[in-house]
Amino acid sequence: MKALTWQGKRHVTIENVPDPAIQAPTDAIIKITSTAICGSDLHLYEVLGPFMDKDDVIGHEPMGIVQEVGSGVTNLSPGDRVVIPFTISCGHCWMCERGLQSQCETNQVRDQGSGTTLFGYSRLYGSVPGGQAEYLRVPNADYGPIKVPHTGQDEQWLYLSDILPTAWQAVQYAHVPEGGTLAVLGLGPVGQFTARIGKHLGYRVIAVDPVTERRGMAERHGIEAIDQDEHVGDRLRLATDGRGPDAVVDAVGMEAHGSPVAGFAHQAVGMLPDAIGRLAMKTAGADRLNALQTAIDAVRRGGTISLSGVYGGMADPMPMLTLFDKQIALTMGQCNVKHWIDDLMPLVDDPSDPLGVLDLATHQVPLDRAPEMYETFQKKEDGCIKVVLKPELSTNATGGTEGETTRFPADAGSHEADGGR
Repeated sequence: MKALTWQGKRHVTIENVPDPAIQAPTDAIIKITSTAICGSDLHLYEVLGPFMDKDDVIGHEPMGIVQEVGSGVTNLSPGDRVVIPFTISCGHCWMCERGLQSQCETNQVRDQGSGTTLFGYSRLYGSVPGGQAEYLRVPNADYGPIKVPHTGQDEQWLYLSDILPTAWQAVQYAHVPEGGTLAVLGLGPVGQFTARIGKHLGYRVIAVDPVTERRGMAERHGIEAIDQDEHVGDRLRLATDGRGPDAVVDAVGMEAHGSPVAGFAHQAVGMLPDAIGRLAMKTAGADRLNALQTAIDAVRRGGTISLSGVYGGMADPMPMLTLFDKQIALTMGQCNVKHWIDDLMPLVDDPSDPLGVLDLATHQVPLDRAPEMYETFQKKEDGCIKVVLKPELSTNATGGTEGETTRFPADAGSHEADGGR
């Protein structure tokens, strides 16, 4: 089968790899119909190379059709349409029973000191082959996959794999008071959904991003969006009676703009031999903390900062005096996808599309266009906010011209306007 593989820093390629096969009674094999590029995939592309191995298959936002199930899988049948959560969890351990599926004790990566295994996400999380491929082996298929109807386009359901529950968890962890104000830093895919969820739940939402197209997408969903500059904290306080927002979601993470020293450290670690680089990341790694520092500055006293952006440093300097003095609560963690599905399914299934799931993808391309789209997404070019890869498309079946991209401009309104629903 074809799959997107990691070959080195900023170097991913489509290769032919062996088809997956059933390895355990609770496995399933799915044929992937859609799979997305996530913002956290860019960390593999840029920063987390020391934990990657050549030819690793990446990707963790897939959905598709069940092809085969192991003897221990009774909840799925060939032909079922399923979304696959990026976290691999068993559903019956102590952690899973408490809604902490991202810490599943059956699948914890103990040799790395990490939580549960993730699809396509480096040695840190188990080196499980990922979903930017034609087929995928799904462990714990007796619990993990989310069955969805055979109605509606894939994008109606696809984001249940990661970014929609991640955004929902970010807002739940923010503990915004009734009628309160939520600030969202970063309007990538998770930030877009975080802002929309906050508004849906009745909060005032102010979002911050330096990219015009991303602010425009948020604004058409009723979000107040402002540019990022050195006065963001002052502007957020000015908009909230001088106090600051009740809660801030940092949807940016370890590669925030405006952190040159940590940026240099990222580059330096990436040039070390892999074993040394892994040790450096685990003992002295530092993140770009500009977004987190903005959140700490902006949030009101007694407020909450919810981190949904991925951080990986082990030596990050934290302004403990300010955190303590302002009485700030910090909440964070990998998303417990299955914990939130019952809350989200009615919203995703609602014909009115209250969270705008059909207005996020800006680019749909065949799987073999993935390498160039990683570069486009990372550089925020061509209005790129969300890329969906379609393994079933050939490069000459996307609109007539070989290799053409199906593009939904970030400022073009909802997909309904151009027949997308």
